[in-house]
Parts: sequence; structure tokens; C-alpha cells
Amino acid sequence: MSLQINTNVAAINAQRNLAVTNRKLGGLFEQLSSGLRVNRAADDAAGLAISEKMRAQIGGLRQGQRNAQDGISMLQTAEGALSEVHSILQRVRELAVQAGNTTLSSTDRQAIGEEMVALRSELDNIANRTRFNGQQLLTGEMAVSVDTVASSADTVTAVQNGATVSVANIDVSRAQGSTTYTASAAGAVMTLSTTTGGFTRSETFTVQDMGANGSQALSFQQLGVTINLTHDANAGNVTGATIAAAFNTEDIVTSASSNAVFRVGAEVGDDIALQFADMRATALGDANKLNVLIATNNAVSTSLEADTLLQSVDVAIAQVSTFRAKLGAAQNQMGTAVNSIAVAVENLTASESRIRDADIAQVSSELVSRQIMQQAGVAVLSQANAAPQSVLRLLQG
Repeated sequence: MSLQINTNVAAINAQRNLAVTNRKLGGLFEQLSSGLRVNRAADDAAGLAISEKMRAQIGGLRQGQRNAQDGISMLQTAEGALSEVHSILQRVRELAVQAGNTTLSSTDRQAIGEEMVALRSELDNIANRTRFNGQQLLTGEMAVSVDTVASSADTVTAVQNGATVSVANIDVSRAQGSTTYTASAAGAVMTLSTTTGGFTRSETFTVQDMGANGSQALSFQQLGVTINLTHDANAGNVTGATIAAAFNTEDIVTSASSNAVFRVGAEVGDDIALQFADMRATALGDANKLNVLIATNNAVSTSLEADTLLQSVDVAIAQVSTFRAKLGAAQNQMGTAVNSIAVAVENLTASESRIRDADIAQVSSELVSRQIMQQAGVAVLSQANAAPQSVLRLLQG
């Protein structure tokens, strides 16, 4: 065995192994202090990439869960207001039934009319006051509107016998957004249809003849579209067949830009959309809206007027009931989304934890082993540093 004093190979080897042990011991201390197995990309490059993707998805899902909860609060605000709207309409209906009795005097009818006017005014007040985070929910601001650029049916006119029937307006407040409705005609029967996801829905309406200064509402209630027509002052009649033919192949395109959209997931398209209908007196009722029928305290001055109002109120009650049902269904849908997101977050968090979190029991066991190796390495390095001193004894001899 040779002896050298210039190069202590044993000390170099002991120092190298001790450095390796110290580095691993430092990593164990880092894992124990942070609780993470992966603190930097060098610890596990693939694991870090997968973990960061999971963290992004978990964060998005948690925010989607909060969005859904905020959406439920928004819908509850609107639905709570509509509960009182229903009460008002029920009272107006009772008064209309009362006004249909011939035992009432004109003074009695005016008294009933006064209450009706007050109730109709409160309908508008409720709609205007119902806000969530500054957004009005019941005034039609978040309702579907007609895309006047893409639509052609809004400019249709029917001309016959020197008279003209034209479109006053098209009400799509209860229609689907981003949808194209196409009209077709067979005689006086007009059909409105739309195709979504390969499924076609159609509804028919028999158009009536119109005379001077007349009006008519082509109501497609299931599709949520109403076309309001007006006849000019000329005496000539325009037949229903002529009117229907004028709409043949014409389109009504709705815009969804004002619909309420609730992002209840982590990705684009994880949305729940809802159209908030206009619940003011100008939008409630049949072709005869409540704001017109209850304009003054003479609203039920005759039994005939009371009958007309009664029919319109029945339609208004049905409209409010339908919208409340939509709100309730959307609340249930969002409640289900909250529950499903909670399950997804739990499972993804567990998966991310298995990749990134440190196993403290395993790290603690390894720490003890590394500490023993460190102590052994220091002892060996001390012995290796002392080995060259044996050369001095050879020189002294």
C-alpha cells in the first residue's frame, strides 16, 4: 500500500459522499418545512407541470362554484319580487271579477279603478326596484331582443285593396337568444319554426283579416315570439292569407347579448344562460297590455271592459308563473352545479396532493437515516484527514 501526502484520496472521497448526504439532507429539511415534495421544477419536472394544470383547474372550479352561489342569490332576488307581483295580479283579477257585476254604480267602478291604477303602478315600481349589484332584473334589460340587422320579418308589409298592414314591433322577450325563427305560410295559417341542435320546433297561428286602423298580435306562445301588426287608415281589408304570405321565408333573429350568463365551471362554455323577462305592466297581458287597460280609474267603467281586463290579467298571471318556474329551475340547476363542482374540487385536490405534497412519515424516516450518514461521513472524513500523519512516523524512524 502506497502512502502519499500531496493527495489525500480517502479524504476527497469522504468529502464527496458527505456533500451528497448534506444536499439530500437539505432537501429533506425543505420538504419538512414546506410540506411539499415538489418545491421546484428540478424536484419533479413532469409532476410540477401536471400539478400546475390541476391547480389552475381547481382554482377555476372554486371560482365557478362561487359564481353559481352568486347566481342563486340573484335569482332568489328576482323570484322574491315576483311573489309580490303575483299577489298584485291576483288582487287585480278579483277586482276585475267584481267589476263584472252589474250591481255596481259608476262611482263604485271608479273606486275599483283607483285601486287598480295604484296596483298597476306598484307593478312597475317593483320591477324598477328589483336590482342585484346595480343591475335591474325585471325591466327587460337582460332580456332577448330582435337583431334588426339580421332579421327581415320586422320590415314586412302586406298590401291589398289600397291598404297596408305593417309590423309595429316584434316581442321576443320570452324567446331563446341567438336563435333564428323562420316563417312559412299556407293560406292564412302562418308557421314559425326554429332548429337548434338538429331539433326543429314549430308553432302555427291563423292570421285574421284586418280592416282600417286595426291591430293584431300573431302570438306564438310556445316559441315566445309575438308579432304585433297594425293596419293603416285606409278602408280596404287585408286578408289573413295576404298577411301570412308576406311573411313567407322571412326570418326573426334574436340577439343574446343582454342575456344573463352564469359561468359555473373552469372552462369557456361552462355556462348557464337565462333570459330575464320584462315584468312591467307594459309587457304583461295579452295583445291588450295592462298599462293600456288600466290607464285611468275608468278602466272597468263597463262590464265589457272588466271582461277584457280579466282575460289580459289571466295571461299576465300565466306569464309571471312561467318566468318564476324558469327562475326556480335555474336555481335548482345551479344548486346541482355547486354540488357537482364540490365533488370535482375534492377529487382534483386529492390528486394534486398526491403529486405535490410530501409524505411526512416517509420524509421523517429518511431524515433519520441521512442524519446518521452525515455523522458517519464526518467521522470518516476526520479519520481520512488524520491518515497522512502516519508518514511522519516513517520519517522519524
